[in-house]
Amino acid sequence: MSLGYDPPMLTKTMTRIGAATALVLIASPVLTGCSTSKNKADTQYVARDVSTLYNSGKDRLDRGQYKLAAALFDEVERQHPYSPWARRAQLMSAFSYYMNTDYAESISAAQRFLSIHTGNKDAPYAYYLIALCYYEQIADVTRDQKITQQALDSLGELIRRYPDTRYAADARLKVDLVNDHLAGKEMEVGRFYQRRGQWLAATLRFRSVVDKYQTTTHTPEALERLVESYLSLGIPAEAQKAAAVLGRNYPGTKWYERSYKLMQEHGVKA
Repeated sequence: MSLGYDPPMLTKTMTRIGAATALVLIASPVLTGCSTSKNKADTQYVARDVSTLYNSGKDRLDRGQYKLAAALFDEVERQHPYSPWARRAQLMSAFSYYMNTDYAESISAAQRFLSIHTGNKDAPYAYYLIALCYYEQIADVTRDQKITQQALDSLGELIRRYPDTRYAADARLKVDLVNDHLAGKEMEVGRFYQRRGQWLAATLRFRSVVDKYQTTTHTPEALERLVESYLSLGIPAEAQKAAAVLGRNYPGTKWYERSYKLMQEHGVKA
C-alpha cells in the first residue's frame, strides 16, 4: 500500500469543512475493519491500533472538529511512532491545527515533521503551512510588524528551497501582498513624522519605501512625500530628483499633480 499523497494548496478562503475533506480523501487510503469505542473520550489515552486512531482523526476532521482531529493525529504519533502512518499523522495534525487557527501548534507540528523527515517529498507542503500560519496572522499597519516579517521570511524560504512547486507559485503572490503591507507600515510612520515636522525622519521612511518596496502601490505617494520633505528641508535639488522619478513613472497620478504644484510654488523646475 502506497502511503504517498499530494496535499492540496489550502487557505481559509476555501470552505473549511470541504477543504478538510478534500485533503483527507487524497491523503488517506480506505481503511476497513476500524471502530472506535463509544464509551471513551476520543482523546483519552487507550492503546488503539494505528488505523483506528487515524480513521478517528479523519472522521473528526471531516466533521470540522479540528481540535479533536489534531489530538487524535498526535496520538497516532505517540502510540505508533515507528509506523509509516506516524509521518502522515504529523502533517495531518499540523493541518488540523491550522484549520482551527491554532497557529502556534500548527507551526510546531510542521516544524517537528521537517526536523524528522528532512528532504521528504511532502516537505514543501510543511513549509507552506508554516508560511500560511504566519501570513494569516498579519495585523493592520498600525501594529507591530514582527509577524509580517516572519511571514515574509517563511514565504521566502519556501520559494528558495522549492522554487518550482505550486506552493512557491502561491508564495510569490503572497510575498507581493506582504511587501505592500510592510511598505504601508513605513508610510504610516513617515506620515506621523511629517505631521510633527520631523522632516529628516520622515524622509528616511519614504526613502525606504522607494528603495525596498518600489513595486508596491505605495511608491507614488512615497515619492510625492519625498518632494514635500526635501522642500521643507531646503534641498530643492533632491526634491527635483524625486519629482522627476514620479513624473517619469506615474505621470497621470494625483501624486504627480501635487508634487508638480509644490515645485511651482517653491520656484523649482519640475
